[in-house]
Amino acid sequence: MTFADSLESRSHEAGASSRHPRIVQGGMGTGVSSWFLANVVARHGQLGVVSGTVIDGIVARRLQDGDPGGHMRRALASFPFPDVAARVVRRYYVPDGIGEGVPYRRIPTWSLHADPALVELTVCANYAEVWLAREGHSGLVGINYLEKIQTPHLASLYGAMLAGVDYVIMGAGIPVQIPGVLNQLAQGLPASMRVHVEQSEPSDDFRVTFDPCAITGGRRLDIRRPFFVPIISSATLGEMLISKSSGVVDGFVVEGPTAGGHNAPPRGKMVLNDKGEPVYGPRDRMDFDRMRSLGLPFWVAGSYGSPEKLKEALELGAVGVQVGTAFALCSESGLDEGLRQRLIELALEDRFEVLTDPLASASGFPFKVAQIEGTLSDREVYESRERVCDMGYLRRPYKKPDGSIGYRCFAEPLASYLAKGGMIEDTVGRKCLCNALLANIGLGQVRKDGSRELPLVTLGDDASFVKRILTGGRTSYSAVEVIAYLLGQSVDEVRAVGEASIRQG
Repeated sequence: MTFADSLESRSHEAGASSRHPRIVQGGMGTGVSSWFLANVVARHGQLGVVSGTVIDGIVARRLQDGDPGGHMRRALASFPFPDVAARVVRRYYVPDGIGEGVPYRRIPTWSLHADPALVELTVCANYAEVWLAREGHSGLVGINYLEKIQTPHLASLYGAMLAGVDYVIMGAGIPVQIPGVLNQLAQGLPASMRVHVEQSEPSDDFRVTFDPCAITGGRRLDIRRPFFVPIISSATLGEMLISKSSGVVDGFVVEGPTAGGHNAPPRGKMVLNDKGEPVYGPRDRMDFDRMRSLGLPFWVAGSYGSPEKLKEALELGAVGVQVGTAFALCSESGLDEGLRQRLIELALEDRFEVLTDPLASASGFPFKVAQIEGTLSDREVYESRERVCDMGYLRRPYKKPDGSIGYRCFAEPLASYLAKGGMIEDTVGRKCLCNALLANIGLGQVRKDGSRELPLVTLGDDASFVKRILTGGRTSYSAVEVIAYLLGQSVDEVRAVGEASIRQG
């Protein structure tokens, strides 16, 4: 039986297990929650999560770096439609790598009508990341996306589903369309999704579409639908998603404003503190009585990365917790080793600081920024960077006066943004997350002057776990130690789970 045939024989029922994991390893940012980290976490009995955001660009750059370890090519060799994967490898793989100081080849930019080569890359990249995370064990793997980055979703989801992803987790928006999309893709049917276009009329219906047959060579495959778990900041949003989504919502991640990455804005009028951060008040607190009344499993996130907070979450009725920062700083994460070590040092010295920047992200959501000298969190460093928008994931579609669609980003060059009808006040303080987040994982673009894009690290507020895990003068720790710490178990107990999972896998 071929791999494609085996896909057709899979159960169409949602999810791989009736028992949800207690710990969800967060999708901590582009490439930080990498396949390697997710594999370790899943292997040891918890939900390992990879980040699907910008994964097409990441895989293209890994291939251009010569594919260290051969992992991308190994995963793509298992892709059930070899001609598609072969084209991706042929386009981007550079034996021995492009070399120091050589710019990465740009990939096409996403739009409502994407280049077919970009669609193929995106399907394959999501497949590869999930396949590698699932390799060699029987654990559960999820993938995390930002709802705001809409145009790649259909191709991304299909690639992850082809690889057997167990959970799809989505934040930074209201993803009412995604459950229905998962249903369509699971049946091998064409899917479409309405895309928000600025300056459009209520009667306009702008969409992205995707037909799995473009990848499968015309075969309609029946594959397993993953659990869909949106990230919410209020029970009201949870109620709305249950009632208005195009299909079944299977659970929620309930995220407070101290969680890393993008945060929901405060409810009501935006008020800033003396550091320029949004002020969250009583209206932003989660109503756990209402959450329990929804009758769906949920995980709590945002400073819940300790055994005491896990116990508290369980008492509140949660299945468990989502933990990001503790995993982001472990040795298996995709974060650049120098950055990771610097952040651990800051935590050990009680100088770890994270600010909630209301302007940094072009998504329009507040964004948590770790304060690290020499990165774009440094005002002088940020102001010295030439504004460049050459990746475009956070571009916003807008309707032009002639009815056609244009694209603009708050962080693009000022002249370009203003020429597209944008207002200069929208550009103040905006940072190019696309380029910065790839720099966080050692894949920063090289510019014409030979300089390389600089990082901008996102983490949650709480780093108290560092001193509790790193005893005896140690300066690094593993993902297994994080799991043991949270569960109140020994490292040997957690490792025994991993050994059993490997045998079953």
